[in-house]
Amino acid sequence: MSKGPGLFSDFGKKARDSLTKDYISDQKITISTLSESGVALNSNLVKKGSLSSGDVTAQFKHKKAVFDVKLDTESNILTTLTITDFPTSTKAVASIRLPDYNSGKLEVQYFHEHASFTAAVGLNKSPALDLSAAIGTPGIAFGAEATYVTASGEFMKYNTGVSLTKPESSASVILADKGDSIRVSYLHHLNQLRGGAVVGDISRRFSTNENTLTVGCSYIVDPQTVLKAKLNNHGSLGALLQHELRPKSFLTVSGAFDTKDLQKTPKFGMALSLKP
Repeated sequence: MSKGPGLFSDFGKKARDSLTKDYISDQKITISTLSESGVALNSNLVKKGSLSSGDVTAQFKHKKAVFDVKLDTESNILTTLTITDFPTSTKAVASIRLPDYNSGKLEVQYFHEHASFTAAVGLNKSPALDLSAAIGTPGIAFGAEATYVTASGEFMKYNTGVSLTKPESSASVILADKGDSIRVSYLHHLNQLRGGAVVGDISRRFSTNENTLTVGCSYIVDPQTVLKAKLNNHGSLGALLQHELRPKSFLTVSGAFDTKDLQKTPKFGMALSLKP
């Protein structure tokens, strides 16, 4: 793939991931293995309160194609076929969730040095068409996305935004919900945090005058240990500790607290990811 502005869905992704990735409130264990035939197996078991669920994913790679099959405890089967660089600078993704035969979807992504385009369509009688485009460079890009519903002949959503990326920072401004909301995010890497980062995210919905401000930071204790924390203006405080037990195997402990109502029971989660 050529280096360019990336996809519109990547605008603000680094900041979002810093504030959401690995924060959990459940118990989860993931075990990954690789068979001699080259098939990668991934098993997940999640416990939410008194309920438990799980899934098993098998992945097979052949040249430029990747085939995934996921089976969960609710008897759903998700199959995904991904083909890259066929033709050059494109990626095609076909997926379907069984037994819902109307859930099929086909997506095509095209990457250029100064632009990227995506088109996705549902494989049913009245499909929704998702379109997005971004133009610019890896440093600055402008983009937009829209969803057109063929059954009603109307646009269900359209968003637009701008992304700025530097080696030590990234920022984005996205106007979403048909112009009813705006979201601004910023992430900056700091040497004082030993390679960690500080991040800020503010969103406003104009129709309700609702504002949400979230700030967070990550601190690299050592090459195997990371500390993260976040706090928003509604009093929600989150923190996590992630330790690499061995290469690609992680133990994550996370907690969430309501600082405006300390009588509420804090939520704690733990995840264990084991890979060969």
